[in-house]
Amino acid sequence: MTKRGITYADAGVDIDAGNALVERIKPAAKKTSRPGTMSGLGGFGALFDLKAAGFEDPVLVAATDGVGTKLRIAIDTGNVDKIGIDLVAMCVNDLVCQGAEPLFFLDYFATGKLDLDQGTAIIEGIAKGCELSGCALIGGETAEMPGMYAEGDFDLAGFSVGAMERGATLPKNVSAGDVLLGLGSAGVHSNGYSLVRVIVDHSGLAWDDPCPWDAGTLGEVLLTPTRLYVKAAMSLSQAGLAHGFAHITGGGLTENLPRILPAGTGVRIDLDSWELPPVFRWLTAHGGMDEDELLKTFNAGIGMVAVVPKDSVEEAMKLLRDAGEEVFAIGEVTATAGVRYEGSLV
Repeated sequence: MTKRGITYADAGVDIDAGNALVERIKPAAKKTSRPGTMSGLGGFGALFDLKAAGFEDPVLVAATDGVGTKLRIAIDTGNVDKIGIDLVAMCVNDLVCQGAEPLFFLDYFATGKLDLDQGTAIIEGIAKGCELSGCALIGGETAEMPGMYAEGDFDLAGFSVGAMERGATLPKNVSAGDVLLGLGSAGVHSNGYSLVRVIVDHSGLAWDDPCPWDAGTLGEVLLTPTRLYVKAAMSLSQAGLAHGFAHITGGGLTENLPRILPAGTGVRIDLDSWELPPVFRWLTAHGGMDEDELLKTFNAGIGMVAVVPKDSVEEAMKLLRDAGEEVFAIGEVTATAGVRYEGSLV
């Protein structure tokens, strides 16, 4: 009798489960199809037709990111259905800051042992993020790697490509006197969670305890997805009203606004122009943070900043509000370098 050899499944990798996951997520991926999409999931590579997407002389823009230690909360609570929206948002919100329209997205999902229900929920969340931002989910990779991840753990990374017509690159023509319009955030978004987790640990609360500042459990509220600013930003760009955008991620307003400023210019920000959301009040109080730390660690309630000409402020605010955004005039570009804060958030 022939002795049975060791199989890949014996080593902990289930190829059939991976194939089953692809079949499960195909309907969700299909919903993200847009002009330019040429192929579905399952090929060796994903195809996209720029001409069919309406571009004549395109420049491609690429972005890649993850969601950081916010994943730890998703894993520990089992609430994984929206973490994919964060993954998409972290990439596509960056693309629009360059003036690009997000076109397609690919994900990388790695785990020790593939759980079909968990994997399906995660990737359906990614597809939802793509659908909301007009971006096609055209490919990805699911990696089952026993011994690399603890039971139940997983990791996510995303990669997105956008395009713009040559000459439409942002930032462009940012100058002293331009007004800063802050777009409200949905919460902590996807940065600063290593500090969030430390503060929660020191507070003595568990993820399934009632949230002190909102309805639902603490874990559920802290997993509120990153807001997608694509449609609002694109409407402003297409109207010719945007000189630039800054996605307020790690580094907060303090570090991200200077990235779009010409040499020798700075910004003045009026901290009294918006109200600090309750989540940040709670984190500041329980973490003993000063205002400087808050502003360079978290978005502090402003997830994206649009830089617009002074004489176009009212029109720009109307466009952004019509796109569903909460908008605040938070300051201006100055002829003096640096970020200067006036007023107080806390």
